Amino acid sequence: MGNESDSGSSLLSNTNTTPIVASESGVNRRQWMKAAASLGVMSLVDPLVRAGAWAAGSDAPEKTEIKIGFIPLTDCASVVMASVLGFDKKYGIKIVPTKESSWASVRDKLINNELDAAHVLYGLVYGVQNGVGSAKKDMAILMNLNHNGQAITLSKKLADKGAVDGPSLAKLMATEKREYTFAQTFPTGTHAMWLYYWLASYGIDPFKDVKNITVPPPQMVANMRVGNMDGYCVGEPWNHRAIADGIGITANTTQDIWKDHPEKVLGTSLEFVQKYPNTARAMIMAILEASQWIDASLSNRLKMAETIADRAYVNTSVDVINQRILGRYQNGLGKTWDDPNHMKFFNDGYVNYPFLSDGMWFMSQHKRWGLVKEELDYLAIAKQVNQLELFKQAAAQVKVSVPKDPFRTAKMIDGAVWDGKNVKKFAESFKIRA
Repeated sequence: MGNESDSGSSLLSNTNTTPIVASESGVNRRQWMKAAASLGVMSLVDPLVRAGAWAAGSDAPEKTEIKIGFIPLTDCASVVMASVLGFDKKYGIKIVPTKESSWASVRDKLINNELDAAHVLYGLVYGVQNGVGSAKKDMAILMNLNHNGQAITLSKKLADKGAVDGPSLAKLMATEKREYTFAQTFPTGTHAMWLYYWLASYGIDPFKDVKNITVPPPQMVANMRVGNMDGYCVGEPWNHRAIADGIGITANTTQDIWKDHPEKVLGTSLEFVQKYPNTARAMIMAILEASQWIDASLSNRLKMAETIADRAYVNTSVDVINQRILGRYQNGLGKTWDDPNHMKFFNDGYVNYPFLSDGMWFMSQHKRWGLVKEELDYLAIAKQVNQLELFKQAAAQVKVSVPKDPFRTAKMIDGAVWDGKNVKKFAESFKIRA
């Protein structure tokens, strides 16, 4: 079922490559940069942040310095900005963002308590909870960090042969027989599930019809450049980067697969939550405020892009980040469009609520692809992992409203409707499955 490791000697690092930025049709970059340049970081911070800690007495965080792991992706932004802008200090903690090399590293450090928490793939948390590909450990999702904003990238070589979307890829594979290789970032993670769902929607079995490999996000572009894969699914900015470097095209965004899909979460162990509940609550509050700040204005998003592009975080050109976070997309074939369903970090708090049905969806796909063999008590597991009460407490303190229903309905790219009500039936409803 694919490689369980995120590393391999054949995989080349892309973190030090200088990007060649393609021209952006219809994009007024000068206006964006002028808006960003006019703002100083500290002027953007609520004065209360500098006034000192919010929590005191029995609410005081039990642990004040928190190591939060992250992978160099655009959607690490709320964790980074909570630290950079000082929202953490407002709640009596110091967030130390810790850059990690792969999702396997994040998983192992969460299991071994080397990280307090992490910006992490939704499905990875549930994989650890259910002992898929690793030691089993009780895990906790404190909040969702973002919706949308990933993509399926196909190589320019495939595009030159006419494979520019799912149907044309399936047609090419049927006529030009060879081994096709597709990459995701972690076997139980979001990118793997989006890739598998997308391929299967067009009649391509992600395990029988293609070779399935695991590659850390920052290494995707370099591996495609040297011909190690035909396509991949990853978060930004590594899809836009492939276009900027002239080696790939965007076939679909993940919001095409599921509008407003869950993506990264603030994950930790259940043990951490039980031992440090005030600290966990403080983390949620700080990152909630950072999420709200990011989504508050165009200028804030541009300042965010400028910040996380730094070598200490994503390590790429600002231009590679700042297009898609504002919803300006291009596919690498001359098409540009504005997507209202681009990456969201807050969206009036809707993004951050850890819906039970979201966690159950990932388990449904783990079951679909044979990653989980036994039948699970999906609802009970989701209730244990997704910390709804802790999130509600934190949200109330920062005056963020929460949805009344922990279940939500989604229509998938293939027409399937997900509502979280019958996970077993949903997992078994697909023609292509393990």
